[in-house]
Amino acid sequence: MATYTTLAAAAPAGVSLASRSRAGSPLRSKLAPKHGKRGVHLRVAAVSTPAKETGAGPKGDFDWDNLGFGLVETSFMFRTECAIDGEWTMGSVEPYGNLSLHPSAAVLNYGQGIFEGMKAFRTEGSDEVQIFRPDQNAARFAEGAGRMSMPPVPADVFVDAVKKCVSANREWVPPTGKGSLYLRPLLIGTGPILGLGPAPSYTFLVYCSPVASYFKGGKMAPIDLVVEETYHRAAPGGTGSTKCIGNYSPVLKVQLAAKKEGYSDVIYLDAVENKYIEEVSSCNFFCVKGKTIATPGLGGSILPGITRKSVIDLARAKGYTVEERNVSVDEVLEADECFCCGTAVVVVPVGSITVKGEKTQFYEGKTGPVAQEMYDELTGIQSGKVEGPDGWLEVVPENYHL
Repeated sequence: MATYTTLAAAAPAGVSLASRSRAGSPLRSKLAPKHGKRGVHLRVAAVSTPAKETGAGPKGDFDWDNLGFGLVETSFMFRTECAIDGEWTMGSVEPYGNLSLHPSAAVLNYGQGIFEGMKAFRTEGSDEVQIFRPDQNAARFAEGAGRMSMPPVPADVFVDAVKKCVSANREWVPPTGKGSLYLRPLLIGTGPILGLGPAPSYTFLVYCSPVASYFKGGKMAPIDLVVEETYHRAAPGGTGSTKCIGNYSPVLKVQLAAKKEGYSDVIYLDAVENKYIEEVSSCNFFCVKGKTIATPGLGGSILPGITRKSVIDLARAKGYTVEERNVSVDEVLEADECFCCGTAVVVVPVGSITVKGEKTQFYEGKTGPVAQEMYDELTGIQSGKVEGPDGWLEVVPENYHL
């Protein structure tokens, strides 16, 4: 029986933080890994994966040029289980398929579950496959588990599982420039329970799907947003900062209505004063004025996005002043440009924002220079064209899952 320590900010086992000599992003000389002081201790059975050959990959005529952002069923997924006391059972890479759940599973009755979104990429000029900042997803996953009264998955177990899922589905990683392999780790209460309470057992699984652009129109196509003033995504003291499953379907009501009106998505305001920007349905928001970039500060109702954090670091390294604070609608309408970011959307420019029926356009509805700069730097790092900060990319060795 192995004992693991979960450190929220520490790099998990296997994530290289060693210095490298190649030149690249200005962040390389400014960022250093930080280590948390407190950890969550769990007794965990070592996760091992039985030897299993990679299954059928995409057919030779698979259309990588028209992926979009929809589910493509791949070959394998990773799964492991544990009891409420934190005793994890053996995990394995297994054929992609359906789950069998008890009708009274906590996730079905009480929504006890969290998930992550992350991506793996092929490296420019080689067949190497890398995952973007998995240590950060592991830390947020552990924090989310605590908020939802579930036993956290140790960071090294999390990263190991993600790497095995990528390795087993390596043939599904799109060619460079065609997209990425989107990864969806899930932690759900699968044990049966009738009265309100934590599930007696849990399932941690990772599945994946090759994807391309999230929004209609392709990468870097400006999106049109509308400000929602009646419904709110989250409230102080709630779970807005947690990537829990119950946070997402409630946004569909206004999102679908907005799309019927021709908008790409909805901007949500704070639930207290109803005048400060919080988030778009599934991504963080930024506005630019001169050399200052402002984004809503994390106050418990906004998701601490990994891409958000990366963009802030990149922008500061490039000389921009980045302010994390309250950002009012009035301020946004006076901005030079706006953009959104997230794992799924990457960086996407905002072409217009509509408030109370009045539309304000940015850069004549085209991509602004700061959004383009952030997109180029971020995707350059992810594809290996630009050398990024140490620890931002985790290489997945071929046949790692075997």
